[in-house]
This record gives sequence, structure tokens and C-alpha cells, in this order.
Amino acid sequence: MVALAVRCAGLLGLLALAGCRMIVLDPQGLVGKGNTTILKDSVAIMLAIVVPTILAALAFAWWFRSSNARARRLPDFVYSGKIEMITWSIPLLTIMLLGGVAWVGSHDLDPAEPLPSNGARLNVQAVSLDWKWLFIYPDLNVASVNHLVIPAGVPVHFTLTSASVMNAFFIPQLGSMIYTMNGMATQLNLNADEPGTFLGMSSHFSGDGFADMQFKVEALPLDRFSLWIDETRKGAAATLTSQSYQDLAKQSRNVAPFAYSAVEPDLFHKIVTQALPPGPGPVNEVSPGASKRAER
Repeated sequence: MVALAVRCAGLLGLLALAGCRMIVLDPQGLVGKGNTTILKDSVAIMLAIVVPTILAALAFAWWFRSSNARARRLPDFVYSGKIEMITWSIPLLTIMLLGGVAWVGSHDLDPAEPLPSNGARLNVQAVSLDWKWLFIYPDLNVASVNHLVIPAGVPVHFTLTSASVMNAFFIPQLGSMIYTMNGMATQLNLNADEPGTFLGMSSHFSGDGFADMQFKVEALPLDRFSLWIDETRKGAAATLTSQSYQDLAKQSRNVAPFAYSAVEPDLFHKIVTQALPPGPGPVNEVSPGASKRAER
């Protein structure tokens, strides 16, 4: 019965994993495809040492079993230069290959390097808040919360900052993760080859509401993207001002996506330079007993 239960548990685990999507291995943009290539190449290089090591361990265990009289045992063996060379040369080659892949990839996929394009790129200013994402389109004078809309086939240049604690911006299918930090701006360039809907997330723990700090990314054809901009300008009643931003910066969870029809000029600059004060960040609740012990 115990063996049957273990087998059933293993089968259920495999069925659960079968429903998972490896979205990192389903890239939809130039940077995402480059990251996936690096990941696959790195795994292949590491398997070159992992697989032989596992096979050698099994082969040694089988050959030197107690019932094998043909096995030559050397209880006084101390050192062999040949074995030493083989033992160290394979890991060193592996490290050199992995280092080469990382070196080339870090230059080819530099987050701040603009992506090749025949046309203009879209500028988006992203702000990580507690616990939501604000996206400002400075050239289009609109903004959205927890909803990023981009035109398919057009490079997108992100300028990112944090209005609270350090966070991380990540769209697995489009490419590189990058940190957002209070008081500074980081750069990221991504694109989506085809129209589609993708998962965006925070990939750095930032407090109680971190688990729900996700956003939907929609890559639309150019005409539909232009239509979304027009609908946002006409349909969204609120304007993102300094005051409404400070209200937005207050901690909240599971915020439904919404948009702003206009944005106060230089608002992102005020956030980065802290002309608008940063959010409070996660606050640890201390029990009264702990507080009294701290005072002592």
C-alpha cells in the first residue's frame, strides 16, 4: 500500500507539472529569444560535465561492487597526475565556455542598448509602487496602472524607477529582468514580435502585497494601439497629477487596471528626484511586548 501511495503521489506531481507553461522558453521578442538561446546553451554546456559525472559514479559503483572479482582494487593508491588533469580540465573548460556565453550575451543583450528599428521607438516610464505598477507614456500624454499596452513590432524603451523599496521589472516572454530603485532611473529596451498577451511581474520580494504585484502586457497591432490611446484619452476621466500620484502611492493590493487620460508634465522626473516624496515601503508590525523589550 505504501509503495502504491508513493507511485500515485509521483503521478499526481507529474500531472500538476504538465499544466505548467515554461513561458521563459516561449520567447516573443528579440531580447527574449536571445535570453532563451543563452539559457539553452548554458544547460547544454553544463550537461557536458553533469551527465558524464553521473554515469561515471554509477559505473564505478557497479564495477567495484563486492561480487565483482575482476575489479582491480588499489587500497594504497595516493595520487595520479593523469586523473588530476582530467578531473580539473573538464570543469575548467566548462567554466570557460559558460563565461564566454555570458560575456557575449551580456554585450549583445545590454538592457540599455537600443534595439534595431526602421521607425521610431515607444517611450514608457515605469514606476514600481506598493504594490502595483504605474506606466506613463510621456510622448502620448496618457498613463495606466497594472496594464501595459505596446505596439507589436515596435521597440519599446523603458525608463524605470521605484517609488518605494527596490523592486524588479520582468516580462518573461519579452526578455531581461531589471531592477527598479528609489532615487535613480534604469534603462531597458524590449519588443514583441507579434501581437499577444503576456504576463508581467515583480520578481523581487517587496513586502506583503508582492505576490499580487503582476500586470498584463498587451502587444497590439499599430492601428489597435492608436485606437487604445484615443479611447484612453477620451474614456479615462482622471488626470495623473502630483496629488493623484501621492494618493496612488499609498499601499494597496490587488489593484484592478485603470488608466489616466492625461499626465502632469515632468511627473516622472519629480518621482526620480524625490520632489514627490517616496512611499513608506513595507512596515514591520512589532508586538507591544517586543517594543517594551527593545526600550529596555
